[in-house]
Amino acid sequence: MNFAPDFDTPLEYMRRTREYYLALGYDNPYRWAHYVDAPFTPLKKPLKDSTVTLITTSAPYQPDKGDQGPGALYNAAAKYYTVLSGDTAVDHDMRISHIGYDRKHTTATDSNTWFPLPLMRKLAGQGRFTLAKRFHGAPTNRSQRVTLETDAPEILARCREDGVDAAVIVPNCPVCHQTSTLVARHLERNGIPTVVMGCAKDIVELAGAPRFLFSDFPLGNACGKPHEPDTQAFTLDLALRVLESAIGPRTTVQSPLRWTEDGDWKNDYNNISRMSAEEIAKRRADFDQIKQVALGQRKKAGVA
Repeated sequence: MNFAPDFDTPLEYMRRTREYYLALGYDNPYRWAHYVDAPFTPLKKPLKDSTVTLITTSAPYQPDKGDQGPGALYNAAAKYYTVLSGDTAVDHDMRISHIGYDRKHTTATDSNTWFPLPLMRKLAGQGRFTLAKRFHGAPTNRSQRVTLETDAPEILARCREDGVDAAVIVPNCPVCHQTSTLVARHLERNGIPTVVMGCAKDIVELAGAPRFLFSDFPLGNACGKPHEPDTQAFTLDLALRVLESAIGPRTTVQSPLRWTEDGDWKNDYNNISRMSAEEIAKRRADFDQIKQVALGQRKKAGVA
């Protein structure tokens, strides 16, 4: 009957991550944000008359913080813990080495797959919307309290300063998807419509995103396939249509694009059944080191 294989469904990132860290020896599973309701703010005017901002979980390249290039290992030194903003009129070198994207199936050679500012600037030039003068970077905090009480309100304040009418929010790693959804909820509760463009369906929907464009791609590719401008343009256009057309909260639209025909990439991400005991032990040692670096960064930033 030509049924798809059982594994070819949206990847269960929360389950996979929980099993992964238990295998590494951490026996206190992370509790993900969970809401049964979702706020919702309709667009107050047509998109062509609206000012739209970009909110990202990518980070600016910092030459003094080690390898942040394509294929770089998880680099906690490149993380940031306070909201950042940048001028949308110019290009920025934004990278994702500081977070847990899919390093096996993602090249990380094309930032347009996670930071669609150049394409947004192009669409604004065509009159699709007005691009806000700043984009904003959301820290990928594991602390939901810090995201809800500090980072989301700060992003809202900056959006209001810029006269923002709507926001496109692009996460990358599992925690990024939670952070982005919490920010989206805060903006919507305070009158700014949003659309989250992401790849971790289970995390975004559990946290109750108002609007969500789901791309069934490896983490780090929420804005389309690398070096394929057509899929990137299609994906951003679809996200904007979701922003415009959603009639109520918890609207999820799945992109029809596929990463590969067989979908086998979904069997790899943090899958302990495909790891040897030696690899699991090495990952535990690496993660312990990463935690210490991240702790140092948090202390420097003054974040609890």
